[in-house]
Formats: sequence, C-alpha cells, structure tokens
Amino acid sequence: MSDILLANARLSDHDGLVDIAVADGTISAVHPAGVGPRAGQRLDLDGRWVLPGLWDAHIHATQWVTAGRRLDLAAAKSASEALHIAAGRLAGRDPARALIGYGFRDALWPDAPTLEAIDRVAGERVVVLVSGDLHCGWVSSAAARVLGVDVDPSGVVREAAWFAVHARLDDLDPLTSDDFRRATAAAARRGVVGVVDFENDDNIAAWPARVAAGVTSLRVVAGVWPDRVEAAIAAGLRTGDPLDPAGLVRVGPLKVVVDGSLNTRTAWCWDPYPGYAAGAHGACGEVTVPPEQLVALLGRAKSAGIGAAVHAIGDRANTAVLDAFEEVGMTGTVEHAQLVREEEFARFAALGLVASVQPEHAMDDRDVADRHWAGRTGRAFAFGSLLRAGAELRLGSDAPVAPLDPWQAIASAVGRARDGREPWHPEQRIPIDAALRASVRSEIAVGQPADIAVVEADPLGARPEVLRTMPVAATLLAGRPTHLAL
Repeated sequence: MSDILLANARLSDHDGLVDIAVADGTISAVHPAGVGPRAGQRLDLDGRWVLPGLWDAHIHATQWVTAGRRLDLAAAKSASEALHIAAGRLAGRDPARALIGYGFRDALWPDAPTLEAIDRVAGERVVVLVSGDLHCGWVSSAAARVLGVDVDPSGVVREAAWFAVHARLDDLDPLTSDDFRRATAAAARRGVVGVVDFENDDNIAAWPARVAAGVTSLRVVAGVWPDRVEAAIAAGLRTGDPLDPAGLVRVGPLKVVVDGSLNTRTAWCWDPYPGYAAGAHGACGEVTVPPEQLVALLGRAKSAGIGAAVHAIGDRANTAVLDAFEEVGMTGTVEHAQLVREEEFARFAALGLVASVQPEHAMDDRDVADRHWAGRTGRAFAFGSLLRAGAELRLGSDAPVAPLDPWQAIASAVGRARDGREPWHPEQRIPIDAALRASVRSEIAVGQPADIAVVEADPLGARPEVLRTMPVAATLLAGRPTHLAL
C-alpha cells in the first residue's frame, strides 16, 4: 500500500490549509501545508474540504443493486397506473421472461391491488411488483406458482411470507460481480467508504466472495438473520471478526424484524390505523417476532458475542424492543425507530442503544404519516427528540428504499424538507455537526484509518439544498483512491 500526501486540505476545525500524510492505510500526520515531508504520491486538494469517509448504516445490498435493473414504479399514483406501467413493459416482451417491478407505494392510492387486475395484465406471465418499502409484493397467479406462495384476492404477499420468497426473485434475475462493482463504485463517488448490509441472505459467505471477485470499493458490516445465526455461532464467529484477508468485510449483528412498515400499514402501533375497528385483526399492524421470542434471540446472540440490530417502526414495536434489550441487558441498535412514545426517547440513551434512522424516509413518508399516524407525527421520525434525549444516532438509507447517498440523508436530517416543500416538523431537525457525526466512523486524526472524503464546500456551513447534492472530489479507502475527480 503506497504512501500518499493530501496537500492543501481544509478542515472544519483548523485555521489555514493542512497536509494530511497517509502511510500503510492510516493517517500518519496532519500538519500545516508545506511544512512536512513530501514522500509518496501527492494529491493537491487546492483548498477543498476533507472529512472522514461516510457510512450508510442500513442497506439491503442485493436489492439495492437489483433495483436499478427493475421496472420503476415510483411514479404510480394508483394500482391501475402501476398496472399501466407494467403493461407498457410487457408489450413485445418475451413471455417466458419474468417482469419484476420495484418502487410502488400504495398507502395513498385511491384504489387497491387485486389478483384479478394483475392477472388481466399478466395473463400467464410471471409479473412481480415489489413495494418501495420492500415489505410486500403484488404478484400474478403465474408468479405465485413460480415463487411457491399462496395469494389471497388482493394478490399481495406481505411481511414474513414475502421475506420468505423474496430471495427467489434473484434467481429470476441473477446479479454478477460486475453489477456489484458498478454499484459500489457509484457509492464511492458520493464519499461512501462503508455500509451495514442487512440483506436477508448469507452475507457472511457472499461478501468475502464479492471482495475476492474485485468488489473492493467499500467496507462492509455483514448482518446475520436469525435463520443463519446458529451457523455463524457454530463457526466461532463474533461480531467484528474480519471475514476477508484485507479486512474489508466484518461480521455484523443479528438482524431481527419485529414488525412491518408504515406504507404497508403493518408497523406495530398502540393505536389502530384509520378504517379499522379497535381490536380488529391487523388494526394496529403486525408483530412478526413476538417479545418472548425476541428476548430468546437476543439472549442467544449476547451469549455468543453477536451484537443485535432490531427493526422497530411502530411505537408498540419500539416499546417491545426497548423492553427486550433491557431484559437481556445488552446494547445494540434499534433500526428505524420511526414512531416512539414521548416517555421512551430517554430510554435509548439509558439503555445504551443506538437509533439507526433513515432521514429520507421522513421526506418520502410525511404524507403517509399524516394520514395513517394522524395526531402522532410530532413523535414520528423524531431525530431531534432522540438527540436531545441523549441517544446516539446513526444515519442510513435502507437502500433501495431510499438512495444510497449519505448527503441526501444528512440534508433531510438537517432541513426536514425536500422538493420545495415547507419543513415537516422542523422541531425534529438536528444540527449539521450531529448529522455528520452520525454518518462517519472515524476521524481525521493521526492513527485513524485513512477513510476520507474530499468535498467542494464546507459541510458545516452549507445549506440543506447544497448538502443534498454535495460535489465529492475524491474518496479514499485506507488511503486507496476509490473515486478521483480532482
């Protein structure tokens, strides 16, 4: 690994320009520009701003890479419009080829999906339309047979039943190492040096194989789902263990999903969703891993040195997850934490739990929340409340649910606005320095990994609209350039 000198860099906490020396993948010196030695390759940053490389704390890698190859349904404003988009792609298409779409959000649709309607468009063809939140799929009868799932008259497969078959879509549209190289290189162009992958797959085996095939633009923390955790424990693996010779991939936490999502109206809440009678089945969402089962899973992970990352979106799910962490006596992350009761914000800090949140979801879902969580949105996506209560935040995207671009997450966390709209619950904004801290895992300091992003504007002084599209001039991973546009 060759030495490199980042000359004429600008740091937010320094007066004047500095030179940053990198040796053996770590920062070996930070000194005033022109004062130190000039050994190794020299990159003149010409006064550009330097900060630690950015992390995305929550992605689904295979689905993220695949989403770009699928029919885009994000513009569909109704079920009939989604089918119109699908019909346009089916015209003239080889009937033997499956059609997979991605990105519909039906929480505000005026009409509902039905099996009859999708079958009218699909005929005997395999058609699968995946929701933008990844928690359900609208499938044709032919697709249901291929995937091996039972469908009701809606044609929609939700939550656990959907997760059980979603991986089979990859067999219909397999990915290559080149696909992953292109996708991870795109992430590096936005200053990203690492991701936490919660794909429901054998990530512990898949990521070292990808690195061996040349997918080396990112560090990866590889999450483990409950059906694979015993195999990881039997192999003697613990969270943080390296899985490849270069140390790019490490064992991540156990990922447990205890409820659904807001868009699918399956997030587990204390109050019923509109249109449901109190006490009706599904009125308050779904619990996919009951509290007693969660406690057992966390206890098993803790005893084996495996960390925990637990998906909780509804406020009742968050209560159950906080209770489980407290009962087991372990720390970890609460993934999403989208709706939290006021009295429980302080419990995150008290229990040493990290709130792993996705600020772009607040922008995507503000109208859905206003309808389905009416009267409760002051404590929805409540990043400010969490921070003020002393909780540690980590920012992510949930890609492909939102773009894998930390600058978009940072902009939404800081501004609570997008697309020219007024800020939504501006009291839940967080300061830019807090948003940046929640997006990095190192520092620009001697002895730290040389995971570095070089940008064209001072992030601490940039407006949210500038942050959202922040130009990135260079990204280095352990001192190795993964993106250069100087």
